[in-house]
Amino acid sequence: MPDEQLEKTLEALRQALQFSPSNGPLLRHYAELLRSAGRDDQARETLLAALGADARDEAALLQLARLLHAQNKTEEAAAKLSVLLGFNDKNADAHLEMARVLLDLKRREKAQRHYQIAADLDPTLLDSAFETRLFPPETPAEKPRVARNYGPDSGDEDDPFSDDDEDPLAKIGLQMEKPDLNFEGVGGMANLKEEIRLNIIYPFEHPEIYAAYGKKIGGGILLYGPPGCGKTFIARATAGQVGAQFIAVGIEDVLDMWHGQSERKLHLIFEAARRKAPTVIFFDELDALAGKRSDMSHSPHARTLVNQFLSELDGVKGGNDNLLILGATNSPWHIDPAFRRPGRFDKIVFVPPPDSAARAEILALHCHNKPTEKLDFAKIAARMKRFSGADIAATVDMAAETALRETLKTGKLRALTERDFASALQQIKPTTEEWLATARNYALYSNGTGTYDAVADYLNRKED
Repeated sequence: MPDEQLEKTLEALRQALQFSPSNGPLLRHYAELLRSAGRDDQARETLLAALGADARDEAALLQLARLLHAQNKTEEAAAKLSVLLGFNDKNADAHLEMARVLLDLKRREKAQRHYQIAADLDPTLLDSAFETRLFPPETPAEKPRVARNYGPDSGDEDDPFSDDDEDPLAKIGLQMEKPDLNFEGVGGMANLKEEIRLNIIYPFEHPEIYAAYGKKIGGGILLYGPPGCGKTFIARATAGQVGAQFIAVGIEDVLDMWHGQSERKLHLIFEAARRKAPTVIFFDELDALAGKRSDMSHSPHARTLVNQFLSELDGVKGGNDNLLILGATNSPWHIDPAFRRPGRFDKIVFVPPPDSAARAEILALHCHNKPTEKLDFAKIAARMKRFSGADIAATVDMAAETALRETLKTGKLRALTERDFASALQQIKPTTEEWLATARNYALYSNGTGTYDAVADYLNRKED
């Protein structure tokens, strides 16, 4: 498109957006044209505006990730893609872009897995030029168009899941860590922290007392609640609080397109944790690995994975003493009931949106080291009812961009003001409302066992 025509089109879109500022398709098209005009920073602002209107806009997330990747902001691009895949793990384009990003981050094995998933979901995405970079001749993995059997009887000397390796996690691209984060770094959530202390931390700190009452250290705890409210964060802080080893497991670390390998990966994760106990294993998006078998009549492989998971939780091939398994899910109602039996995920903890005091703490944490005038965080937080931690972070980011734009125009560093937050809050709404509406139905009509009492209590509160 000629420059003159492009400018006319951009001006027409600007005028249209004045009348429809939250129109997602219009914002995405405007951002695309801004990129073609070489105005990447404006394109980024436009895409952030689209996400402010709809945080689950997959197309805007993908566009933003590609833009960040092109600007060599690969870590930020990977974070946006993780959010997108959290909303929809069947988005083939997102898996392909994640493969490209991870390869640039020197994480070849994970990049290969994402590429294989993308190719399986949409074979038209196969890219021979990219495959040359992703699967060099010395790489033992095969390209996704060639099925390979890594079963125990395959006789394959290059089997990456053979049992002669000292570090089981190294075979699947995971690592064990000791988080330096503890509860001091988690804003608010006083009631939740105390519940976790009672169920998790005190048994690790006072094993002799629990042993006197016949209580074992470890077990499984399910964290559930709306997305963006800190389930992963609190799990990592819990491991840091007790000084335990920590393994963070995402669905992409377990699910494998080759028959039988998902089960073997799961077994390797538990074996590694047992060797280094006390260990905390954290499974994010647990419902993807532990779904109801009654819904899997046409997916025998998924049923097999669920059975393997249950076997590992029971410690059939090795004791699970000093092993704590944390699971996080946005959809506890989709998890197979067998996972809730004693000795498995028998404790369930609701992680609600942060209350007003917690929101003020989270605001202060996100504003730390940013230029700010004296801000009344409690006053700002009071306007953020039912905002998730992620919503608060997005609000701070949008407020900062307002100040940044003025700074770029004037050349003088301007501090963030309450006016910037007021402007941002006109555009950002809590993303937890949809989840809470769904959870309300389960609390009212499917709560015979009292599982969702905590949700009902939260929804009945007049103040938060």
